[in-house]
Amino acid sequence: MKPVPPATSLRRAPVQRRSAERLTRILDACADLLDEVGYDALSTRAVAQRASVPIGSVYRFFGNKRQMVDALAQRNLERYTVRVTERLRQAGEDGGWRTAMDVVLDEYLEMKRTAPGFSLVDFGNQIPVGARHAEPNHRVADRLTELLSGYLDREPDDDLRRVFLVAVETADTLVHLAFRVAPEGDRRIIDEAREMLRAYLARTLD
Repeated sequence: MKPVPPATSLRRAPVQRRSAERLTRILDACADLLDEVGYDALSTRAVAQRASVPIGSVYRFFGNKRQMVDALAQRNLERYTVRVTERLRQAGEDGGWRTAMDVVLDEYLEMKRTAPGFSLVDFGNQIPVGARHAEPNHRVADRLTELLSGYLDREPDDDLRRVFLVAVETADTLVHLAFRVAPEGDRRIIDEAREMLRAYLARTLD
């Protein structure tokens, strides 16, 4: 079964398998409709119709479409983490932090190109998703600190988190620029972003 968002992002966490599968259908429908109509035209009723569930099932999990899209963004982050973890496991530790950085960036680009709804929502950067302390790039930096500290044999302290936060903010800005220039992401801008990240991270991780 596909991962669902943490219970904290939902009005009510799914307990039974059938309920979890219904939540997955709702979020899948939300992602598809975001690609088709955008966030402003998205409605909970349209999501319910696309997911073939009663409108009450949507409101069982979400109070409004903002909460639903935030849950989709959190699910994106969970799926991204799983993909990065698997790629790092396959790569082993021989490549060091440069291999890890390529995996982190390449998996983000792949989801940007292929995951439904991701080009608009990704991890929540494009929509208002709550309080300032919960900004999406902070979510990503926290997750990468947790995920990569062991791989890099580094202490997951505030210094490492700050380094990853700066790297995430930089990558986020440049990747969005690349996708504004070209639908699949301008290759030259992505290459520039990769070189910039390597130069910045080398100061701390070498």
